[in-house]
Amino acid sequence: MFDNLEIWWVTGAQMLYGEEPVRIVESHSREMVDGINAAGAIPVKVVYKGTVMSSKDIERVMLEANADGKCIGIITWMHTFSPAKMWIHGLQQLRKPLLHLHTQYNAEIPWDTMDMDFMNLNQSAHGDREFGHICARLDVRRKVVVGYWKDPATLERIAVWSRVAAAVADARDMLVLRFGDQMNNVAVTDGDKVAAEMQLGYHVDYCPVSELMEYHKAVADADVDALVAEYHRMYVCEGDVAVPSTDAYKAVWNAAKAELAIRACLKAKGAKAFTTNFDDLGTDDINDPKFEGFDQIPGLAAQRLMAEGIGFGAEGDWKSAALYRTLWVMNRGLGGCSFLEDYTLNFDGARSSILQAHMLEVCPTIAEEKPRLEVHFLGIGIRKAQTARLVFTSRPGTGITATVIDMGNRFRLIVNDVECIKSKPLPKLPVASALWIPMPDFATGAGAWIMAGGTHHSCFAYGITPEYWSDYAEMTGIEMVHIDKNTTLEGFKRELRMGEVYYMLKK
Repeated sequence: MFDNLEIWWVTGAQMLYGEEPVRIVESHSREMVDGINAAGAIPVKVVYKGTVMSSKDIERVMLEANADGKCIGIITWMHTFSPAKMWIHGLQQLRKPLLHLHTQYNAEIPWDTMDMDFMNLNQSAHGDREFGHICARLDVRRKVVVGYWKDPATLERIAVWSRVAAAVADARDMLVLRFGDQMNNVAVTDGDKVAAEMQLGYHVDYCPVSELMEYHKAVADADVDALVAEYHRMYVCEGDVAVPSTDAYKAVWNAAKAELAIRACLKAKGAKAFTTNFDDLGTDDINDPKFEGFDQIPGLAAQRLMAEGIGFGAEGDWKSAALYRTLWVMNRGLGGCSFLEDYTLNFDGARSSILQAHMLEVCPTIAEEKPRLEVHFLGIGIRKAQTARLVFTSRPGTGITATVIDMGNRFRLIVNDVECIKSKPLPKLPVASALWIPMPDFATGAGAWIMAGGTHHSCFAYGITPEYWSDYAEMTGIEMVHIDKNTTLEGFKRELRMGEVYYMLKK
């Protein structure tokens, strides 16, 4: 995911002090970039792109960054005082994320030996403020990281930014396929697809289920058999699902065929995310001898594809499908993530919580134990049938959930810290689920989410922090509101109202 990507490092300086200081600046820059890469904290390779000392040089490197498909962002550092007016044209051209690193080559002041030559050479305290001023004047979206370049805390903040920059770059090449339309009269899964592509990058296309069925017809039985065998290796398979002559085994076999059909269609079209609609699954009459459709909701396919990074949204929710893909890219190697839905409430005093589930589509990367492959009747949608699914509960721990909504004049990212807790057994509800307490407490967290217009679908992850979503909002230029341990409903209400004024004035 990150191997073929680059972050460009650009050092700012000037010729005021002659060529020898510039050679030292070059040496320091190369050493710092090599040291950062060697530390291994940042998943994307940092590439030194030179020390720039004129407006034309700066504009050139910015345009090159825009045109280079491997470059996902630029880190700037002002080693010596860099008059910032020379950055105006370059910054006006830049279309990639920007991180301004406020650091210096040496960790401490050399008190006994420092002279004017050292002062002239090491002016990051000066130059970074000049650069910061021009970024503010131009209203350039960027992240500012302050700290010594060898400090693990500094590198961690750069790493967060790099993961988000990779996810934003990935979205610029993201196609979301909608198999069927959105659910009738549901507001939050709808939105402005043109505005989403303009601001967030991804493109949303409709794909008729009849076209998907052509891929379904082309699936070979031998490939289905092989995939079912893979299921048996990966998951706990007990009882009838493991016996070829049973209806349960046949349901699993049909679910595997549906997965292969969806995979083939996504691959053929180059899509990174998809949505389904449980009222549109192919030919209606399942008893027709010529029936060629899904005999069940393809929930197992969605569960498995999410685990591999394919975005998914139920009931035509294309915004959640795209956001899940973005989350998966950011979250690579850090922890599990999943599409989830608020299902039902558990009032229990200070331990009051929300059960997160769906009919079927929850990603197994958040499972506490090895998922069980089961078949049960599902009495919803156009196919009320025996349906295969992975059953598990999420592991306890801290996490974060997020959603994007269309406010008409802007997109709003709503983020909530949550605490996943152990749930009791659900013997009559054989689905994948999570149970969490929204921060700062059930009443405040749930109330703030509703107040902000949050959806009943969200994208949840372990292993990432609010800083990831803050960087994402900054890079994409969308509003973000964060519900955390310090949130109060009155303070949150004021934040929403101030945001409304800000975006009205900005427009």
